[in-house]
Amino acid sequence: MTWVILGLGCDRGTAFETLQTAVAEALALAGLNREAVAGLATIDRKNDEVAILELAARHGWPMHFYPADELARVPVPNPSEVVRRHMGTPAVAEAAALLAARGGIGDLLLEKHKYRGADGKNATVSIARLNDE
Repeated sequence: MTWVILGLGCDRGTAFETLQTAVAEALALAGLNREAVAGLATIDRKNDEVAILELAARHGWPMHFYPADELARVPVPNPSEVVRRHMGTPAVAEAAALLAARGGIGDLLLEKHKYRGADGKNATVSIARLNDE
């Protein structure tokens, strides 16, 4: 089985349903199911984001939080100046997934899936193959 890490990004106050739908869509696009998920990763500024914490708790997925300066050092295929201005790093979901998976760009199974929920909030999911070495 291929184990993966989900890198997550979202607007502050994103509804759980929005995040859960974004994750379900991303897994489907990558041809994976929830059983393949070994953990979640995001920026440390999201360590109190209710939807992210609830997602981890409901599925028993461990969480990995990284500071912006560590995320900023990870080469990613889709850097964003908007994200850099707001978060201090050009990528959250892609970089966090790669850091937690201990991988490189070639390990991204899904680069950056964006979803806007009924709550009007945005969520982003990236999926990286977990490297066990």
